[in-house]
Amino acid sequence: MDLITILLIALGLAMDCFAVALGIGCSPTPKDFRTYFRIAFHFGLFQGGMTFLGWLGGSTIAHLISNFDHWIAFGLLAFVGARMIRESLSKNEEEDPCNPSRGKTLIMLSVATSIDALAVGLSLALVEGSILVSSLVIGFTSLLLSVLGLFIGGRLGCKFGKRMELIGGLVLIGIGFRVLLSHLLG
Repeated sequence: MDLITILLIALGLAMDCFAVALGIGCSPTPKDFRTYFRIAFHFGLFQGGMTFLGWLGGSTIAHLISNFDHWIAFGLLAFVGARMIRESLSKNEEEDPCNPSRGKTLIMLSVATSIDALAVGLSLALVEGSILVSSLVIGFTSLLLSVLGLFIGGRLGCKFGKRMELIGGLVLIGIGFRVLLSHLLG
């Protein structure tokens, strides 16, 4: 898998982190370096780590499903993308009075934003993507977009968070179609 595709996947996955960070930036959470670092580091670590865990699980079964792996990869990416789109269109806005940069709340947010990366990691195993490069790019991209979301959230308000999740979902579905077409036409 080429670096452009990996970067597009990373951007698609990082939209969840960006949207959550944007929301946190809009909240009364402290706006200092330590808070921003804690949130961004955890989001990046969990995105990269979950991608690796998904790949680890997928690589153990890849040889058994190689005849239809492109359909599975497409299905997983389309499912994750559709879920992100559905969430972006929902009216539910959960507000947590806890500080989202500490303790269980930070871990729960980190896991919630990285569940999609688990499915993407499985997809990477099916298309034999480079897991080390992919995990690092996905984790670092998530970290950077989290920092960006935190800064922008503090300045622009909350109105764009859901739209970024929508864009991320569309990117993942588009990549799923690209994987499917490259196997069917190639």
